[in-house]
Amino acid sequence: MKKFIRISAFCLLLALLLPSGTLRAQLFDEGDLVFNAGIGLGSTYYTYGSYYSTTVPPLFLSGDYCLREDLGPGNLGVGGFIGYSAYKYHYDVSGYDYGWKYKTLIIAARGSYHFTELVEKLDIYGGVLVGAKIVSDEAFGDYTGSDYSVNKGGPVFDIFAGVRYQLTDNFEVMSELSYGIAWFKIGLALKF
Repeated sequence: MKKFIRISAFCLLLALLLPSGTLRAQLFDEGDLVFNAGIGLGSTYYTYGSYYSTTVPPLFLSGDYCLREDLGPGNLGVGGFIGYSAYKYHYDVSGYDYGWKYKTLIIAARGSYHFTELVEKLDIYGGVLVGAKIVSDEAFGDYTGSDYSVNKGGPVFDIFAGVRYQLTDNFEVMSELSYGIAWFKIGLALKF
């Protein structure tokens, strides 16, 4: 797992630092459909402080459909995103034992711009995500003080940058930097 994370981070760094030299063939052509699935690292929700613990790490599914080719130096993609994570705040000190279980669900549409292949087998892209975030909580234990409910929903907006490295014609590894469900996402991608 550590080796996979290092390779993904290296690919992302390489993609961001390489100059836009000679353009090559494209990895994301008109009509292509790519599904991503993976795990997030560095959650953006409820992980601060010694009383918080992760119960379900940030997980995500996303998809990109190449809507239009040769739009400037790249291709336009549209798709969707679903992300989920769960955390627990547990206070167990001086006879008090209580806490909250938090769950976050993000459902969104996303648009992406895939640059024409700058590095062989590397799909470099960026985009925006717009959708809804649903946050819920559940109290447990013996606390009778103020209510710290976070049951709420609201809009979510995210900007992301990512890379996918082609292992075979239909199988890729991917990584993204964003704010959404996690700061850094890694995963696998299937291309149809």
